[in-house]
Amino acid sequence: MKQVPTLKIDGITIHQSLAIIEYLEETRPTPRLLPQDPKKRASVRMISDLIASGIQPLQNLSILKKVGEVSKDLREETHLTWAQNVITSGFNALEQILQSTAGKYCVGDEVTMADLCLVPQVVNAERFKVDFTPYPTISRINKRLLALEAFQVSHPCRQPDTPTELRA
Repeated sequence: MKQVPTLKIDGITIHQSLAIIEYLEETRPTPRLLPQDPKKRASVRMISDLIASGIQPLQNLSILKKVGEVSKDLREETHLTWAQNVITSGFNALEQILQSTAGKYCVGDEVTMADLCLVPQVVNAERFKVDFTPYPTISRINKRLLALEAFQVSHPCRQPDTPTELRA
């Protein structure tokens, strides 16, 4: 599909974020990214899937290009509106969920797979100028996560393949 991420590890190649995270959790379980408690694990997976499958793909560059092909006259404005609508719809659902699952982070007080999904989605929302006023829980969690060194060094704007205009 010519998409990232891809991880080559232990003699295999794994594509897609959630599959990579799950493999790392199963083979290198420290620190834990999925809670021991099955109910909390389900919440982590639900939030991760909401972001990775319900929001993120619909505002990917490949989708925005297709939207732009349909409406060539308003390409840039259409991209922005499309992405904002998709993200806002997903964030409305996510904010409601987080109000019942969050502690310091998305699910309780430990960083989980859900938090790994949240930060890059917030970066995309900021790039598409989404208003964060209706999302105080998302904003609070993201701010806490960005204070952690692991999230600072792995931030999307610091990746080697980040376009120049989006780099930190």
